[in-house]
Amino acid sequence: MAAFVAKQMVGNKLNAVKGAVGGDNEDSDDKEKEEEAERERQEAIREAEERRKEKHRKMEEEREKMRQEIRDKYNIKKKEEIQEPQMEEPANPLMRKKKTPEELAREAEEAEADDFTKLKNTIETQVNELKSQIESRCSLQ
Repeated sequence: MAAFVAKQMVGNKLNAVKGAVGGDNEDSDDKEKEEEAERERQEAIREAEERRKEKHRKMEEEREKMRQEIRDKYNIKKKEEIQEPQMEEPANPLMRKKKTPEELAREAEEAEADDFTKLKNTIETQVNELKSQIESRCSLQ
């Protein structure tokens, strides 16, 4: 409703501005009037938006009050809204989160550590096998 009133006010002022006939001085007056009309229109829109938000906030408060009365009547506990961070990978790989350079560096270090650990383990097993073979061939007296 307020937006409609604001549009009418702007329209009336613009019609008044269009009807004015004059020289250069009136051109600057026209621009000033248009700017003022635009500011008034923006203010009216902002006020209407604030009233709408307040109205919806009050409605939600009333709804919550009714919900709480129903919970109290039937001894229902209110569910706590716990939002845990979702660590799931999206099905579409193009929509996945980009990794930071730190994450990429950490993954590269882990991969290198894994390769190193694998190599170390294989060498240790080979050394142990050689050791057991040598011990089986040699007998200490």
